[in-house]
Amino acid sequence: MSLIALGLVAIVTQDSAALRSAPRESAQQQAVLWQGDTLEVRGERMGYLQVYDHRRERGGYIAAAAVREQSLEPKDAPSLMAVVRFLRDTPGEESLGIAYTAAYIKAAPAEAIDAEAFDALGTMADRLARRASGKLSKNDDAIVAAHLEVVASYGVTIQSYEHEGRMQLCYNGEAFRRVLAMNSSEEQRERAALALTRAECVDPNLVPLDRNNLDQWRAETLDRVKLADLPEYEKNRLHIRRAAVWSSIAFEKARSHQNAQDAANRAIAELAAVNKEELAEADNTDYTEAAVRAAASRWAAESQPAPHSGLAITTAPGESGQTCVSLTDAKHDAKKPLAQRCTYGVVWNASTAINPHQSAVTLAVQPLDTWRELWVFHQNEQGWTIDILPPGDNPDLGYLEFAGWVPGTNKMLAAREVRVDGHFKRSFEMIDLTSMETEKRAADPRSLSVFYRWQDPMWKKGTLSLR
Repeated sequence: MSLIALGLVAIVTQDSAALRSAPRESAQQQAVLWQGDTLEVRGERMGYLQVYDHRRERGGYIAAAAVREQSLEPKDAPSLMAVVRFLRDTPGEESLGIAYTAAYIKAAPAEAIDAEAFDALGTMADRLARRASGKLSKNDDAIVAAHLEVVASYGVTIQSYEHEGRMQLCYNGEAFRRVLAMNSSEEQRERAALALTRAECVDPNLVPLDRNNLDQWRAETLDRVKLADLPEYEKNRLHIRRAAVWSSIAFEKARSHQNAQDAANRAIAELAAVNKEELAEADNTDYTEAAVRAAASRWAAESQPAPHSGLAITTAPGESGQTCVSLTDAKHDAKKPLAQRCTYGVVWNASTAINPHQSAVTLAVQPLDTWRELWVFHQNEQGWTIDILPPGDNPDLGYLEFAGWVPGTNKMLAAREVRVDGHFKRSFEMIDLTSMETEKRAADPRSLSVFYRWQDPMWKKGTLSLR
């Protein structure tokens, strides 16, 4: 519904308010109205307002206690903005707040409308979308669905994407784009940039080129916010988001056979810039997610290993989009390798680790920007075999990386960090190379004596698992 032609309106303030055919409670119910619905006022009788609902194209009566009458004259704009300021940060009142914001934009002179109104509109629309994406009771689900219909009537677009079998709702960000284009404060620009660059609101069906262009835009949007005047905890939020975005850019560059070193270094530097002493409790999960994303692509920051005698990993193009990985030695070249396997993932040659007995080799392979696996080449009585060790059961967000060899044994040390059912789990493990089973694990490497003693110095220097 548009407020353009309306001079006096009634804004519904209660959910499940009844629009009735006559001014009495016993009259037939014409429709159910929700917070934020705006009605044209045409009269008043016996404690009821006679109204017309342009959205439903239906007239009727509604109890005066269920609405607030509001004039849309320019002199009323300050009082409307006062209500917007009150509702902006009130959870559950998003549709009502958006209705008042629309009324303010209608009432205020064009030259008086600044970034504050659009900042409030975007904040409430974004919060409503995130609330609609969460777990709701049956009753709350019906209320949120109704609120989504209300805000849609004001031109607020909520998009939906499917991620791992569930729907993610996201505000399309039009108001936040206006904030960035206006003379806004850094706090307003920060809120806009963070809302526009949420990873869960990236369309999973984007082709690689479009995804790469989007991530470049996300990085540029975040860089437009100046950190100097922001509180420390808000600086942290920008560093966290930048780390996540640049880690994706590093992966995309590597997949396109471009130099990804600068992008990976930027991701690691942004993560290191987070002031943990000023990290808000609400941001702990985002910080961990950014760290895992950066860790998944961290090998892009490393140089290729120097060639050496003995076992070696070589790569060559395979079928369209594939990279074929070969294990070679002095007697077996890439034409007759000891073992070979092809993948559509990014192969990080710099991660190659060979045990002292030349009987096992590990290699990091990254099929997704948020998922890095560990390939283990190992020798047995039948020859060389390749085992792929993923971070977890379902590709989501995680990595598993080599952390050292245990001398005199057929054991390997590894670090694992993965998101399972929305929660992050980090462990340091000793894995048997014969069965590929984890024999020992601990949440802290100092709690696992074999790990603490034999962890690889190069792993310790470069890993993000010890942050």
